[in-house]
Amino acid sequence: MNEKCVAAVTINQDYCSRCSICHSVCPYEAITRDAETGKVEINIQKCQVCGICYSACPVFAIEMVYYDYNTLVDYVDCVRKKAKSDTLVLMCRGNSPSTCEVEEILAEQGLSVKDYVPLRLPCSGRVPTEFIFKVLKSGIKNVVSVQCEDAFCRFKEGTKINTRRLLLSKNVLEQLGFSKDAVKVVKYSRKVIYETEKCVGCDKCVFICPYAAIEAEPFATPKILYDYCMGCGACQLVCPHHAIQVKGFEFENVLKRYEESAKKLKAEGKAPVILVFSCQWSEFKALDDPESELFKKRNAIVLEVPCFKALDPVHVVNALQNGFDGVMAVVCSAEDCKLQEGRDTAERNMAVLKDALRKTGWQERFMLFEASPRCVGDFNQKLDEFWKQITALPPLKLVNVEA
Repeated sequence: MNEKCVAAVTINQDYCSRCSICHSVCPYEAITRDAETGKVEINIQKCQVCGICYSACPVFAIEMVYYDYNTLVDYVDCVRKKAKSDTLVLMCRGNSPSTCEVEEILAEQGLSVKDYVPLRLPCSGRVPTEFIFKVLKSGIKNVVSVQCEDAFCRFKEGTKINTRRLLLSKNVLEQLGFSKDAVKVVKYSRKVIYETEKCVGCDKCVFICPYAAIEAEPFATPKILYDYCMGCGACQLVCPHHAIQVKGFEFENVLKRYEESAKKLKAEGKAPVILVFSCQWSEFKALDDPESELFKKRNAIVLEVPCFKALDPVHVVNALQNGFDGVMAVVCSAEDCKLQEGRDTAERNMAVLKDALRKTGWQERFMLFEASPRCVGDFNQKLDEFWKQITALPPLKLVNVEA
């Protein structure tokens, strides 16, 4: 973390009541408490910006840059009026990629929801009880919380905390005359999808999986142990026939998305054109607002990956061959990684990629940047630096040209 880091989470000591609730709920021990005075402070170097402390503070003494209470309420109210929907679907970032598969997830749980107000958050644990009451009062009739399964929460305790809050909320709401179904909790964790008919039994996925979620089978295709699968995507990178992939991040779908985007930007005469791959947890605002002016001004397209381990070097090279003048990868640092097991695999992949780019003379067209949402503005600054770097280079000629 640089010295100029503007902290995304702070405590207003004038408002703090020294109740120490934030200290007790922080899953990363990032909030310290003075035993004598009771004063609590945030160690920003340990903070993961999950927002659990913010949602737990009874006097709103904790201030956050991302997804603050008032902004969330205003967003829901605005979208509700435009969409004319009375259903709010809260989605954890980990179980809801930007490819919008919410309807499928709910359908698997026996729920049919077509018109709804979507609200995507880094963690379900950051939703304060007051927010639920406020949106129900504003006109929302149903709240569906799509939470990661307890063992797969990227912020350790987020799912458990929010589940308890919602259960308490439901009890209060029923006493106030609301329907017992006004608040629903859906447990869902994103995992791999496995097409055994494509599998050739090479067992590469067995050896690469850092969570022992794939077992080799004698004289048969490997077996996926879904109770252990974390959806990191390491197996997807080594599968030669794309038989195993993370749902929502399938190779061909990602390929199609950025190739079509490159063609569109090039057809409009935009230059230079930049592709950004961003880990879901390394940057917040960019992934939730991919159409922002930040990207439009720099002719940049942003696509998310579930983890650094799922960043496929093939996509980087292919993007440079198909119209992009530069590719930027934004990932968590080793200390911040939410899926630390197997990170060495990702680092080896990047070493091989950089060597390949050096041989083709494209090394200046790729940047790997370790980011954290705890430092406000770091991502914007780095993207601007990269854009200037690519602008100084001559445009790339298309290598893959359709006949």
